[in-house]
Amino acid sequence: MREHLGFLKASSAVVKVAAWIFLFFGVLGGIAMILGISPSNLGIFPDNPRLDGFIVLTLNAFLFFFLFLIAKVADLLILVINEIKKE
Repeated sequence: MREHLGFLKASSAVVKVAAWIFLFFGVLGGIAMILGISPSNLGIFPDNPRLDGFIVLTLNAFLFFFLFLIAKVADLLILVINEIKKE
């Protein structure tokens, strides 16, 4: 199991970076849609594109927390493996 620690560490770091990227661009795009700066519209509420911005913010916040949780579980698994190996 110790031979997979490098993969777990690397994948945890990659998932954390991806989570922060999703959060950054999600907040940027959501705020742009709320302020009406964005020329594109998702079309969920065609008569109120600003409401789409709140949906984008909510979905990207959920995606950030989900990905960050997965990375934290991988970090916890690394700690457990290291503690088992010490004994």
